[in-house]
Amino acid sequence: MLGALVMLTGLTIRDFILVRALDLDLGGGFSALTGETGAGKSILMSALGFALGARAGQGLIRPGADAASVTAAFDAGPDHPVRALLSARGLDELQDEPLVLRRVMRKGGPARAFLNDHPVSASLLEEAGALLADIHGQHEGLGLLNPSRHRVLLDAWAKSDALLAETGRAWTALRCAEEVRLALEARISRATSERTWLAHALEELDALDPQEGETQKLALDRAAMQAGERVAEALESAAHLLAKANVEGALANAGRAVSRALSAPGLTGEGASSQLAVRMRAACESLERALIETGEARSALDNAASTCEFSPAALEASETRLFALRAAARKHDVDSDQLAALRRRLRMQLDEIEHSDGALTLTRDAESKARAAYDAAATKLTAKREAAAKKLARAVSDELAPLKLAKAKFRVSVTQKAEPSPAGRDDIAFEIETNAGAGFGSLDKIASGGEMARFALAVSVCLAGSSPAGTLVFDEADMGVGGAVAAAIGERLARLGKDKQVLAITHSPQVAAAATRQLKVSKADAGGEVVTSVDMLGAKARKEEIARMLAGASVTKEARAAAGRLLAGA
Repeated sequence: MLGALVMLTGLTIRDFILVRALDLDLGGGFSALTGETGAGKSILMSALGFALGARAGQGLIRPGADAASVTAAFDAGPDHPVRALLSARGLDELQDEPLVLRRVMRKGGPARAFLNDHPVSASLLEEAGALLADIHGQHEGLGLLNPSRHRVLLDAWAKSDALLAETGRAWTALRCAEEVRLALEARISRATSERTWLAHALEELDALDPQEGETQKLALDRAAMQAGERVAEALESAAHLLAKANVEGALANAGRAVSRALSAPGLTGEGASSQLAVRMRAACESLERALIETGEARSALDNAASTCEFSPAALEASETRLFALRAAARKHDVDSDQLAALRRRLRMQLDEIEHSDGALTLTRDAESKARAAYDAAATKLTAKREAAAKKLARAVSDELAPLKLAKAKFRVSVTQKAEPSPAGRDDIAFEIETNAGAGFGSLDKIASGGEMARFALAVSVCLAGSSPAGTLVFDEADMGVGGAVAAAIGERLARLGKDKQVLAITHSPQVAAAATRQLKVSKADAGGEVVTSVDMLGAKARKEEIARMLAGASVTKEARAAAGRLLAGA
């Protein structure tokens, strides 16, 4: 059972109301907390409620103290729902650890919440606490008496997991279909208002016909052609300078002049100046070589110029195309290489307008089918809840008479929510009518605290196997009753204790005798301070405490004998 997977193992209280310091170790089964009126039994329940996220005020701090703190330690199985809750809130590291819930209230400040020393919100502490323990007393209820949990409890009791999952999936599909339809309607609405602009913009882009990566290619081609232009200009300039300077003519003339000089009489024949002739012939040869090299240079320039593929028209066409693409990109506020994608997007928007009726029909049909699937799943879930509600009402009603609530009537109200949800279309509420004709009302409106606790006991008995809360706390469920009714309360608490951890604050000896163990809460003056303590009672002390509960201040032999019979009968 779910409840068997979790148990309160310890409660540590510091400077809370009248309690200075208290450390309480707890076991499984049914534990009765007894003690004289005013000893502080209900403070323990209030302290546990504080640790589990109940509302808190400065009045909880013990007079003279600066802060109040309560720590509740729980053992919870790995599959307990509280583990899934913590995982969903990002606390996966707590999956394998016992859970320690701590709450601190300082003077002049708000209450702070911690889970295994991780600061958490009060709402998370309350959510986790509701899965761990149900507290039922004469004041505000936690867990079972929290109306927001009634749907969860009924579904768990009805074993509606499969239908809940189906309804949740159908809800998700419906929301997705609605979002698709709304998004399409919004796009069509925007596009329709811009239809003229879209058509004109698309016409311009179609005329421009931008291609993927075209801008980058044009820029590279342009750079290459600009480099070719500079080369052609350089070659042309070099050839012009050679022609203008008439270097070849000058070299030829110079060579002829030197050749004529070599034929002079003084340089030929016997006795000629051989040294001068040698030098002049060297000069003539140099001029001839220079003339040859100059001719080769001119030929090389001509060959290079003929090889240079530069077209001013091609450069102009490339620049014109590049500038047109960039102008269009600036107009549409996109990168020039995104123009092709923009063109496709605009065409899709225009096509969407042209075919909007068909597209809308498809999305609306899909939404209608998703809604029908959700309605079918939610209807089945409602039917299962309504059937379970009647069975649970009968089961609880069978428990009421033995608890002196014979005139009370219980029902589980299943009404349609204003808005559907992933959990269906139903609001679930546990309601009771305490007197015939008074009308049904919510549990927290019951006037008598004792009635509230007994009623919570009846419901808890019926829900024992389905509630995730493994710890149940009852504050004076036996108020105003005795005899057979008190015995019935004790028997039911003991029955709950077989699968749950049950703590019951009681003044009834019959209830106390039915418990697996008994703890005595007492109060004493210590150095001018009131100190509350809790002691686990052994067999002898327990018999004496039950005898006190039977006889009052003066314990008689008859009371001790009666206490022995109660314990033996239990």
